[in-house]
Amino acid sequence: MIDTIAFDGDDTLWHNESLFSMTQERFRALLAHAADPADIDRRLLAAERANLRVYGYGIKGFVLSMIETAVDLTDGRIAGRDIQTLIDFGKAMLDHPVDLLDGVAEVVEALSGRYRLLLITKGDLFDQESKIARSGLAERFNAVEIVSEKDPDTYRRVLDRHGVEPGRFVMVGNSVRSDILPVLAAGGHAVHVPYAITWAHEEAAPPTENYRRIDTVRDLPPLLNAW
Repeated sequence: MIDTIAFDGDDTLWHNESLFSMTQERFRALLAHAADPADIDRRLLAAERANLRVYGYGIKGFVLSMIETAVDLTDGRIAGRDIQTLIDFGKAMLDHPVDLLDGVAEVVEALSGRYRLLLITKGDLFDQESKIARSGLAERFNAVEIVSEKDPDTYRRVLDRHGVEPGRFVMVGNSVRSDILPVLAAGGHAVHVPYAITWAHEEAAPPTENYRRIDTVRDLPPLLNAW
């Protein structure tokens, strides 16, 4: 029997990747004189992946990767005002309101009285804490875990810390790479709720069995009732 449910934050509870996508579109426009859009995207993704071990996940690392890519694409000739523009892009992202996905507030409210709820999200500590506080959902969760990476060992440590048996645990998230595959490897259950946009780094082939997929978080309560 499932007694503990964990939710991912970004693009599971609130919109996130759409904000990155919009900012990347503005980045392409700023660098349109230096390279074609496909090359800009390719170079930025390569910088982001290389910088994950240095900056981790989140907006700050994204902005630094944009600056690094801009310097590279312009052979170091990017203007200071353009670097300031990229910094301003990042500040606007950090200040952006937290916009919950449709049905999230109602579903979390309904499940909070029936299950132990955890929020397990990765990214910059300050930014994630701010989003959680502004989401209005914090008090509905029994515990919040902000981690630097989501892999099987991370999930095992979180479950051990909270005394949760993997077989009684289900993770709900939008990323197959971060919310589904490592949870199954750790012995838990997983529910995939796809988001409209997926960052290329998070793309992964879904497993062939042992997980559930739903179209919207509103489908979660009936799924749990029939589990």
